[in-house]
Amino acid sequence: MGGTDVTDGWDWRQPGGTPAPARPPGPGYPPVGSPQAPQGAGGGPTSPWWSDALTDPWRDPGAPAAVVLPAIPTPGTEPEPVSDPDAPGRPTLRQLLLIPLITALLAGSLGGALGYAFAVRGGGAGTVLGADPQAPGLAQRRPESLAGVAERVLPSVVTVRVASLGGTSEGSGFIASADGHVITNDHVVAGATGKASVIFNDGSSAPATVVGQDPESDIAVIKVSRTGLRPVEFGDSDALAVGDPVLAMGSPLSLANTVTAGIVSALDRTMRAGEPGGPTRYYAAIQTDAAVNHGNSGGPLVDGAGRVIGVNSTIKSLVSDGQEAGNIGLAFAIPINQAKRITQDIIGTGKARRTVIGAQVGGSGAGNGGAGVRLAAVEPSGPAAGAGLRAGDVILKLNGRPMNEPTDLIALVRKFAPGAVVTVEYRRGSDRQNASVTLAADAK
Repeated sequence: MGGTDVTDGWDWRQPGGTPAPARPPGPGYPPVGSPQAPQGAGGGPTSPWWSDALTDPWRDPGAPAAVVLPAIPTPGTEPEPVSDPDAPGRPTLRQLLLIPLITALLAGSLGGALGYAFAVRGGGAGTVLGADPQAPGLAQRRPESLAGVAERVLPSVVTVRVASLGGTSEGSGFIASADGHVITNDHVVAGATGKASVIFNDGSSAPATVVGQDPESDIAVIKVSRTGLRPVEFGDSDALAVGDPVLAMGSPLSLANTVTAGIVSALDRTMRAGEPGGPTRYYAAIQTDAAVNHGNSGGPLVDGAGRVIGVNSTIKSLVSDGQEAGNIGLAFAIPINQAKRITQDIIGTGKARRTVIGAQVGGSGAGNGGAGVRLAAVEPSGPAAGAGLRAGDVILKLNGRPMNEPTDLIALVRKFAPGAVVTVEYRRGSDRQNASVTLAADAK
């Protein structure tokens, strides 16, 4: 039975079923194993199966076969290579050097910024080479801080030097007016034989003259030959409370521009002080634990807002008379309300008025219950007599402040200005009574 091989496309039988004779070699019939396969009408192989004809199990074993082998490329006919524009190129030497340089710069900048931030937050005390030595966080203080108060007040604090028979007396003071009035203690300028000199906060100095002094209140005023000075701001010593923070400024032990800090440890601390042969001074003082030593006398006691609320004057000491005293945490200042009033009197009239109650004290009231101060005599036309007080009456309280010693009554009366009205609680016999007394200035 005749048929057509579907694998090679060649009719290998004669009509009638007789096998066709072998194809002789010649044109159009390539020999077996020839690299050229029969071409179809389009110039390609007659069948896509042609290259597998040798292994075809249905192939006639006696039929010739052709195997298609890969064509050998002819030299000079290869296509021109085409480069991909999106393919990464090979880096140049400049690029190889530039990349690590930029990376190092960025890493160094980041490390420096982080190091500075940590140093500022952590308050590092070390100095970084090449850094600005004036760090903003260390160079500035809030105005309400103690450092801010000291910076604002110190330019108004001075050192006072006065020549006397015993040598040079040195203390402190502060500028009270822009035209050169300076407040200090009387005992700083007492016994002066020549002109005083004032040394300012910046180290410059100027001559000064004594305007006036009040030995009993221990306040003196001197005048500096310089204008355009910065005066202090005055506070209200009557508004103080125990526990308020304070700063003491001056030149203790010749150490100029010294600032010490403490609190108000007591108010209206009545004291009696004075040197042998000198005037007796009475204080209803501000007590503080700020360190005060010799040389602080006359310097300002400043509150937490930078306002002067007292004049440093004396200290308590554990040493015997004649020995050098030092700070033990008990210092006393004249209330600024009293010091300012006396200063105005001295500048205006050359002397200060002394406030009196118009009575003499004879001792404590121990014989009549233990408390109070007995009046030994009452001036007929004085303030006490005008309020109905008599000799023998025992003053128990003055404006609510208990009286225990004669010093208490004298010191508290002198704290007030002439014309002030005070309430006096007293005992006459077994009766307790109250009286309003209008204080007056001493006729002297």
